[in-house]
Amino acid sequence: QVQLVESGGALVQPGGSLRLSCAASGSAFSIADMAWYRQPPGKQRELVSTITSEGRTSFVDSVKGRFTTSRDNAKNSVYLQMNNLKPEDTAVYYCTARALVVGKGWSNYWGQGTQVTVSS
Repeated sequence: QVQLVESGGALVQPGGSLRLSCAASGSAFSIADMAWYRQPPGKQRELVSTITSEGRTSFVDSVKGRFTTSRDNAKNSVYLQMNNLKPEDTAVYYCTARALVVGKGWSNYWGQGTQVTVSS
């Protein structure tokens, strides 16, 4: 199995910045694509960003130019740098990873989520 743990969520004022981190742990696994999703209160979960193992990224239109994502393959970690935050960015942010576990094949794994609140 692969466990994902997010950190970095907080209460921040509009226009502020946050950096979310997500670390994967387990045994005998390798990770391909990683992504960040978010679920605003009362709304459906949406894809925010993706990053391949080679570092290619994509973003939902609403965060383009404000959010960046990166990863450290040696640490099995992915990061989401969020700048110029807006109240509509308020959500629980989830990290996901598509991973190959020896003997179990490919699966998608999810973290438990971290709360980001943008409010004055």
